[in-house]
Amino acid sequence: MIKTKKIAAEIVKTGIFDMQVCIPSNWSDEQVVNFANGQNYCGTAKGWMIRKEGDESLCGDPERVQCEDRKDFVHIMLDA
Repeated sequence: MIKTKKIAAEIVKTGIFDMQVCIPSNWSDEQVVNFANGQNYCGTAKGWMIRKEGDESLCGDPERVQCEDRKDFVHIMLDA
């Protein structure tokens, strides 16, 4: 029997007011936010919020960026 390792979502980096996560590409925005708030308590009234396409901080990059290491995963930035 071959065992396969289930790859889970993870926090890639954290800042004081932002965080990047690597999550399955089929996750909804709600799943992303729930994961972020569950893994790294934000402490603000609104909690973590996804940095949306068009946000100046993304510098023209898309909201969801393909992970270089895992084909079915994307990176998303969140703000406090």
